[in-house]
Amino acid sequence: MTTFTDEQVRQQLETVLDAARSDGEARIRTRDGQEYALRPVASAASPFDIPGVNLKLSAKEIVGFVREGRER
Repeated sequence: MTTFTDEQVRQQLETVLDAARSDGEARIRTRDGQEYALRPVASAASPFDIPGVNLKLSAKEIVGFVREGRER
């Protein structure tokens, strides 16, 4: 975990965000001594949520392929 001053954050926001992403958290300390934790937010999307592929097959053809595979 890396701690940055508020002045560093103003000048190097991208560096602070990269540190938070790689370390899981970056801390920001203000001039008056307060400290804040900056953490990346986990994506709500599932890694299994992928776009489909249009193979232009009918339901009858798909069922036929499944039956053929089961017969083996």
